[in-house]
This record gives sequence, C-alpha cells and structure tokens, in this order.
Amino acid sequence: MSTYSPLLQKATLADVSPDVHGRISKRTAELDGVSVTEVTFDVGARWSEDLKPDAGTELCELPHVAYVTAGVLRVLDAGGTEVDYAAGDVMLLPPGHDAWTVGDTAVTFVEFSRGNDYYAA
Repeated sequence: MSTYSPLLQKATLADVSPDVHGRISKRTAELDGVSVTEVTFDVGARWSEDLKPDAGTELCELPHVAYVTAGVLRVLDAGGTEVDYAAGDVMLLPPGHDAWTVGDTAVTFVEFSRGNDYYAA
C-alpha cells in the first residue's frame, strides 16, 4: 500500500539540465523552501575565470553550505586565508571568496540554499 504525503519531496539532480559557465556547471533541484545544487568544477576551473564575468562581482558573494563528493577545491577568502576542501568534507563559505580545482580530478559538491540564512543577520 502506498500513501502520498505532501511533506515528502523528491528530485533527481541527474534529470536537471546543467547551467554551464566555462569549466563550471551547476544542476539545481528545487524543493519546498530549499534549493539543492550539484556543482562541478572541471580540471582547471576557477570561479574568477569561469563565473566572475557572469556574476559581475570581484569575488563570489554567495554563501555556501556544501558537502564535497569528489576532488579538492581550494578556497581563498577576501582576508587572504586559503583552505582546501576534499571529498568527504563539509564546507561553510561566507560571501567574498574565490575557488578553484586543485590537481587533475574534477571537484563535485552538493550545496543547500538554507546556508544563506546563516549570513542573513
């Protein structure tokens, strides 16, 4: 017996067409009040080269709460601190950063839009 619940929601990221910016692609699934985005930084990808022209800002001004599933992503914040995030790491990035792929493996991470709430104050 199957019962429908309006509280249970499902989306499949593989069914979403990617939004491509140079060597960076994003697939976003919308749930009620939450966006879930799978981001891929191909080998050689860098936010300031691939997404900056579309964003129109010097640094990425979006906050991110994400889980890294593959590769190594290096993040440089506006204050000059660099941190590497590898597969299995969870990251919380404030607005004002650049990021790029380290090494010869593409980076994939899944981010959740509710991270914006953390910086809303």
